[in-house]
Order: sequence, then C-alpha cells, then structure tokens
Amino acid sequence: MSLFSFLSKKSEPAKLPVKTDIHCHILPGVDDGSPDVETSVALVERQRSWGIERIIATPHITEASFPNSPETLDPALDELLDALKSRGIDIPVSRASENRIDDYFREQLKGGFITTFPNNYILVENSFIQEPWQLDRFLFDLKIQGYRPILAHPERYFYYFEEHPERYDQLHHAGTLFQINVLSLAGAYSKKEKRVAEKLIEKGYVDFLGTDLHNFRHADIIDDYLTTKDAHRHFAMLEGKLLNDTVLNP
Repeated sequence: MSLFSFLSKKSEPAKLPVKTDIHCHILPGVDDGSPDVETSVALVERQRSWGIERIIATPHITEASFPNSPETLDPALDELLDALKSRGIDIPVSRASENRIDDYFREQLKGGFITTFPNNYILVENSFIQEPWQLDRFLFDLKIQGYRPILAHPERYFYYFEEHPERYDQLHHAGTLFQINVLSLAGAYSKKEKRVAEKLIEKGYVDFLGTDLHNFRHADIIDDYLTTKDAHRHFAMLEGKLLNDTVLNP
C-alpha cells in the first residue's frame, strides 16, 4: 500500500455517535477485562476521549468462567469509583452485566441477583458455539417478566451469519434489541463480522452500540478506527437510530 493510499483513508478523528457506553469490561479483576484499578482508570479516560460521558460497565456473568454475583461485582465498582474520585475524574459509572444464557444466569435471575440497566433493559449473550436451547422461548419469557432483552454483538455469532442469517430477522422482529460492537465495525475480529455489522445497520436492526472494551489493545483499535472514513460513514448511517442515551428514560 502506498503512503498516499494509506493517508487517503484517514480523516479527522470522529467521536462515537453516543455518549453512553452500555457494554464494556472495565471493572477491575472480575473477568477477562481490566485486571486492576489503574488499568480501569486509564480505560475510562480513553472512553472519555471518544466522547463518552456516562459508562454502564457490563462484567461477564458466565457459569463456566466468570460466575460473578453482587458480592464480587459491587466491591469492584466501588474500588473504581473511589479511584476515579481520588483522581478528580468526574464521569458517572454504574454497572449491569453481560449475561451468558446458561443455567447459572437463570438461577441468578430467578434469585433476584442480576442488576439490570435502568428500566429493566438486560444485556444477554449467546454462546459462541451454538444458539442456546429454546432461545426464543427464553427471550419471550424475559419480556413477559418485564425485562427488555438486548442481544450482545449478534454480528459475532458465526452460526447466524454463516448458517442461519434469517435468525436476525426472526429475533429482531420478535422484539429483541440488538447491540453491535464498535470493535466489529473497526474490523477487529474479521472482515465477516464487520460486513455483518454493516448489514445489520442497513436493515435498521441496530438499537445500541457498545465498545466491548476489555484492554488497551481494544482501545488502540478504536482510536485508529475513529480516524478512518469508515467511522464517519458508519456513524452517519446510525444517526438518530441508537437508544444508548435514552436508556435511563422510561
């Protein structure tokens, strides 16, 4: 690639088209995201540089690897809030969780141990191996119970985009909200996930945008992406369509 062609793809850095990040892993030491509070503070500062003014952290709750509960997550949030306050970093940070649909999550939900977003939005995640058993029934039951399910990064489930793309239509038409990752739009996973994310935008299926920020590598990828013409194009397509900044409203 020539220097000219490389520079021609760059433009003035964009800001994210939302002020609220509803999907990130910045709580210290609870999952595969930030390992410690110093890293967490630095990641929050990176989010602020992208135009984020409010953060809802979503640590993993998964049976196999991160069986988190309020007893593990709330102290981590308090530690981060104390560190931000001591450094004079004034940004609202709260937490919900990214909930893998498995038996542990079902038990935690039944026991009242899951912290949702305001107004009962709840972020759920499929397995990356296969669709959860009776997913449609489970999502329907969530809605009956008053929850508003958001499916995390549907563009990343290969069994949808390679085998059953009609599931995107079925799930979204049934009222399940979709959240795509900034990292997908940046091409951080593969060209396939990027194309699927773009297709979901074109179909009007993208309700939320999240960074899914875990670490400095992710932050660097997003920094680079925000300087590209792709970012400006994607954000123009999403203008006026995202619900991130209304999540606190009824």
